Amino acid sequence: MIYTHCTATQMANLMLDIRDNKKGLEVKYKAMIFDMDGTIITTESVWEETTKQLLKAKGNLSDQECQIVMPMMKGASLYATCAFIKETFNTKESVEELIAEKERLAFGRFSKEAQLIEGFDRFHNKLETLGLKTAIATNANQRSVDRILKHVPLDQFFKHHIYSIDIVNRMYKPFPDIYLHAAAQLNIDPKDCLAIEDSAHGITAAKAAGMFCIGINTGLDRNAIAHADHIIEGYDELDVETLLNFSKQ
Repeated sequence: MIYTHCTATQMANLMLDIRDNKKGLEVKYKAMIFDMDGTIITTESVWEETTKQLLKAKGNLSDQECQIVMPMMKGASLYATCAFIKETFNTKESVEELIAEKERLAFGRFSKEAQLIEGFDRFHNKLETLGLKTAIATNANQRSVDRILKHVPLDQFFKHHIYSIDIVNRMYKPFPDIYLHAAAQLNIDPKDCLAIEDSAHGITAAKAAGMFCIGINTGLDRNAIAHADHIIEGYDELDVETLLNFSKQ
């Protein structure tokens, strides 16, 4: 399945259709599935910093060397980053021990640094008003999700539809499993779902699941999310009614 961007003309025509047809248009999408870190909450930078700490401590990398390696790891799961460090630097610690160390470093910062990304709450409220189903499909493990929920009330937005990578046996992004699972739990065909992501791995996963994927540039690197079907700088750029009628071919 191939997806295309909406041109400015297409978007304008869609808005005219919405205004003129008071009976309403039959929207093409029925649900929106969100990544979590860096897409909904401001924790991606925390995970990046803890990755850098481990690279320096376990691999003896310089700051410059870390800057070369880290872009390739952006959006990768906790397990994947720690497995990479274990295999690359042959650490004495096991992958599980590295995960525990990285969690300890990150969890200590959540209380001060974890918050909703600007505009998300307003955007989600608009989706609710239009009757769209929503869910989270995250590369984070369940321990991380549980810790986040202590600081950011994501369950107020998504109820029980918050799915960690543990649910799909750590088949982490870029595999599509977590997106397919979320769609199944919502009882919506994946092709009728929109996804929103901030990383290359996540975009690949969502598109592999058959979803139209919006890239949100919270990482300030449009090149990293260039293969998204549509790119935004922030939630306030999205007009929900137009969004729900993006073309899919």
